Amino acid sequence: MTDPVKTKKKRSPLTWIVGGMVGVLILAALVVVGGTYIYIHFIEGPAPKPLTLPKATTPKHSATSPTSVASPTGTWQATGKSVVGYRVNEVLFGQNNVAVGRTNAVTGTITVDGTSVGSASFTAQMADVHSDQSERDGQFDGRIMEVSRYPTATFALTSPISLGRIPTAGATVHETATGNLMLHGQTHAVTFPVSARYSGTSIDVTGSIPVTFADYGIENPSFAGTVTTDSHGTLEFLLVLDRTTGS
Repeated sequence: MTDPVKTKKKRSPLTWIVGGMVGVLILAALVVVGGTYIYIHFIEGPAPKPLTLPKATTPKHSATSPTSVASPTGTWQATGKSVVGYRVNEVLFGQNNVAVGRTNAVTGTITVDGTSVGSASFTAQMADVHSDQSERDGQFDGRIMEVSRYPTATFALTSPISLGRIPTAGATVHETATGNLMLHGQTHAVTFPVSARYSGTSIDVTGSIPVTFADYGIENPSFAGTVTTDSHGTLEFLLVLDRTTGS
C-alpha cells in the first residue's frame, strides 16, 4: 500500500513553463526598475538645479570717481550667457525624475528709464533646447513642441515694472512682471515674480513661469506607457544682459 505522506504530486510541463515565464517576467521587471533606479540616481545624477542669480560681485569703480557707478538707464541686450529652459516632473518605470532642457539661444532687450523698466522682449530658439537625453529631445522637437512648425518662444512685457528707486549696484531687486508668453504658437498673459541684480556693468534677471501644457495646445509629454509626466511644468530663465552701444 502506498504511503500517502510520501506521495508527491507531479507537476505538468505546462505548470513548469507558466511558472518559469512568471519568474522571468518578475526578474525582468526587477531588472528594469532596478536598472532605472541605478541609472537615474547613480549614472545620470541629479537634475540641474533651478536657475538663480549668479553670485554677486563687487562693482568696479574708476580711479577718478571711486564711489560712482553708472546709472542703469538705457537699453540692455541678452548675451550668450542667457539661459531659457523647462523643468517637468516625470516618472520613468516607477522612478521619480526631473526632466530639464535648456538653451543659450536667447535674444532680446530690456529698456530701463530711471526707476522703471519700460519695455522687455525676448525670443528663445526651441530647436536649440536640449536635455541630457536624446530620446527626450526627439519627443520635445516632434510631437510635443513641434519646433519645425513653431520654432520660437517669446515673451513681451505689457506693463512697465516700477522699481521704486534707481537700483543700487550689487543689490538684488525683487519685482513682478506681467506680459504675453507665446509657446507652441499660442499666446497667454502671464504674471510672475522676477529677481534682478545690477552690477554696474551688467544686469542679471531670473524667474520662472508655471505652464499648463493644455493652455498652449501642447501634448502631454508622457510617452508609450514608460514615461508619465505632470500636466504642467515650469519655464525658467536667467537673462544676462550687457548695455547696448550708445545707450
